[in-house]
Amino acid sequence: MSKKDDKQTNPSWGGRFSEQTDAFVEAFTASVDFDRRLYLQDIAGSKAHAHMLQKTGVLDDSDCEAIVSGLDTIIEEIESGRFEWRVSAEDVHMNIEARLTELIGDAGKRLHTGRSRNDQVATDIRLYLRDQIDIIVSQLAEFQSGLLDLAEREADTIMPGFTHLQVAQPVSFGHHMLAWFEMLQRDAGRMHGCRKRMNVSPLGAAALAGTSYPIDRQMTAAELGFSAPAANSLDAVSDRDFAIEFCAASAILMTHLSRMAEELVMWSSAQFDFIELPDRYCTGSSIMPQKKNPDVPELVRGKTGRVNGNLVSLLTLMKSQPLAYNKDNQEDKEPLFDTIDTVVGSLRAFADMVPALQCKRDNMYKAAKQGFSTATDLADYLVRKGLPFRDAHEVVGKAVAHGVANSRDLSDMTLDELKGFSDRIDEDVFEVLSLEGSVAARNHIGGTAPEQVRKAVAGARQRLKGE
Repeated sequence: MSKKDDKQTNPSWGGRFSEQTDAFVEAFTASVDFDRRLYLQDIAGSKAHAHMLQKTGVLDDSDCEAIVSGLDTIIEEIESGRFEWRVSAEDVHMNIEARLTELIGDAGKRLHTGRSRNDQVATDIRLYLRDQIDIIVSQLAEFQSGLLDLAEREADTIMPGFTHLQVAQPVSFGHHMLAWFEMLQRDAGRMHGCRKRMNVSPLGAAALAGTSYPIDRQMTAAELGFSAPAANSLDAVSDRDFAIEFCAASAILMTHLSRMAEELVMWSSAQFDFIELPDRYCTGSSIMPQKKNPDVPELVRGKTGRVNGNLVSLLTLMKSQPLAYNKDNQEDKEPLFDTIDTVVGSLRAFADMVPALQCKRDNMYKAAKQGFSTATDLADYLVRKGLPFRDAHEVVGKAVAHGVANSRDLSDMTLDELKGFSDRIDEDVFEVLSLEGSVAARNHIGGTAPEQVRKAVAGARQRLKGE
């Protein structure tokens, strides 16, 4: 071997090159620092590939057994911290293959027969993301279950409902929690859909055109739990739609969490004082001893921008790529992994924090009495008494103006005062002007009546169980 040949550093492609890779370029192009988290999926894919090569006669039994045994040894080394990750081997795939060859000799070199790192990495990412989606869906269900417990507990708790952040109508706090549940239910549906569409196997597409070896793609797809092999080899190695779709679903999910976080921050402030967050999810101030800062909701609200940025990053990454695989796609992993970590962490925090919050029911009730929240109920009352709605709207508007001028809520006015705005108003008007009466009157599917809240909770629990 010549001195020049002796300088080759990468066993996967070094034969083509006449000089050693620059140390900076070696580090710049390496991905092992972040893609090593794919080791379990990479090894699972390699085992499936080896089993298939054995079945089709490309590998003999002894080589296959040595490969599988060697890969098991590598898992033990990685998980015990004894595995040496080398930047010179570029990525998780070549680090594992290089170590496998060290352990079992030439049999390790035969593992890559009939595949490329292009279909290997595409397979690994799908396997990894599939596992992470399952974790996220499970966390979503845990959070939703906690919301249902909270909604049931607070079905009779009255709070102001807002539009434009102005008091609009009284609602049940439980009803408000059910709105959050529905947002998360759509998120879970998007995750399920993403998982279903991505669950096809790229393995066997090789670099871009398939392979001349007698492979069985149905076999490897089945062993790895995929629904089918990917239908086109070019698309199989270059497609990153599944990563983009996951990040899009995650951006919507984080937007929902951010909206929840905004309300938690407001409600826990002295100005609202509707809830008390668990101390373990808040921090204090280094200078103001009275402070209890809702740092976790604020941080989740901030992390939403991070996930949105990851989505834009992946869209931009893919927008000008010709078929098939390009080195650009190495940049898909960090935004994808960061999105996964952010979503998993945020859901974990919310699943514990939100169901444990304490409602300050008296403060909510007092706030709901402000802002003439039963004005619509008075208009509906007048319509039932035969007044056209637009006329009723005008009558109530005048009554509210009178209340504003005299700092009195509609329910605090005397019957004579109210009759001054319409002779159709009778003693029974006070039943609809109470907060309890207003909330109870919305007794239909999707309404805020406590009876409907409890029915909705029961129905939602069945939906979570898939019944």
